[in-house]
Amino acid sequence: MNINWKRLLIFIMLTFFIGSFFAIFINNSNLYNSINNAIEIPNYIFPIVWSILYLLMGISIYIVMESKSINKSKAINIYILQLLVNSTWTLLFFGFKLYILSFIWIILLIVLVIIMIYRFYNINKLSGLLNLPYLVWLIFAAYLSFFVIILN
Repeated sequence: MNINWKRLLIFIMLTFFIGSFFAIFINNSNLYNSINNAIEIPNYIFPIVWSILYLLMGISIYIVMESKSINKSKAINIYILQLLVNSTWTLLFFGFKLYILSFIWIILLIVLVIIMIYRFYNINKLSGLLNLPYLVWLIFAAYLSFFVIILN
């Protein structure tokens, strides 16, 4: 497979931009430090993890976009939808402090990501597998979100 590095970089950058759009405007660390959590995670972990996840997501969408699959439009649509839902979660949780809605929202996101992984995997196994860490992280984030509701 020949890699179009420019296109790959564009997909990675778009994923970072859309996924972290609301986080750019919201100071997450102040709120995170002020609420009771089930597990105390140092603030510096989150940008590292999300950077890795957005990188993997950007690579996976590039692989799908470069495929010759006739089913890729559905996969691309679910990718865009889950990325918008992902970005909006930050606004709901950190911006508006709507913890119950945020928990429901992250469950929706998990469902969308499972569908996305399935569609990506059917197009290219690697593109689906690259999103498994994202799914695991979202499940962990849902756990943390649930306990924010319980403990606050």
